[in-house]
Amino acid sequence: MRTFTAFITLLLAASLCAQAGKKHKTKKVLVFSKTKGFRHDCIPVAKAAIMQLGKDNGFEVDTTEDASAFTSANLKKYAAVIFSCTTGDVLDSAQQVAFQQYIHKGGGWMGIHAATDTEYDWPWYNKLAGAWFLSHPKQQQATLRVTDHNHPATRHLPDEWVRKDEWYNFKDLNPDVHVLIKIDESTYEGGKNGDNHPMCWYHDFEGGRAFYTEMGHTKESYQDTVYLQHLLGGIQYTMGNKKAN
Repeated sequence: MRTFTAFITLLLAASLCAQAGKKHKTKKVLVFSKTKGFRHDCIPVAKAAIMQLGKDNGFEVDTTEDASAFTSANLKKYAAVIFSCTTGDVLDSAQQVAFQQYIHKGGGWMGIHAATDTEYDWPWYNKLAGAWFLSHPKQQQATLRVTDHNHPATRHLPDEWVRKDEWYNFKDLNPDVHVLIKIDESTYEGGKNGDNHPMCWYHDFEGGRAFYTEMGHTKESYQDTVYLQHLLGGIQYTMGNKKAN
């Protein structure tokens, strides 16, 4: 009887351990940096920075510039896909379908900087990303105004965030996104979106989650702890780890 009881106890313990292992399975993100247009020199340091964020915050990071990774079987491994300074037409029609299905099944998308300079012939991507790139003036310092602190990407930020970067003007802005940060065009030269010039936003989209930050052109951004915390908050939201209030 004691042997039988011990056996049952071992089975229960093994079952609990297996359930705990499944429950605490480490989430993964895919950083995608394929370019078919301008190529940003920050791409290598951005990859390294996101990989370090993963090591420090308990998620795994894969990186690729190979669009063949966009299959339903492969994408389902990832809690979020990060388009890091992608440019141009980076996905073919089959890859687009796989990515749409991934979002529809609850996947997350995060865009960094030139992710809005991507897929101009794909209206669905424009709605997901929230805008398309129009133009930019020279790199310069400007004042960003945080309009919502109730998000993991902005909770740590001051009301006014002064920094140097390359500031995009946008076209085809999606009015359904929730804006987190705007730029004050009176604090720099070359703005073309007026008083409503968003720089960071998020939204639930067709079953999935989407987050975009315009910041991140300069290599120095990826050594800035304030900016890195901003990126981390976006990643955590798109993975589904943290929610906006």
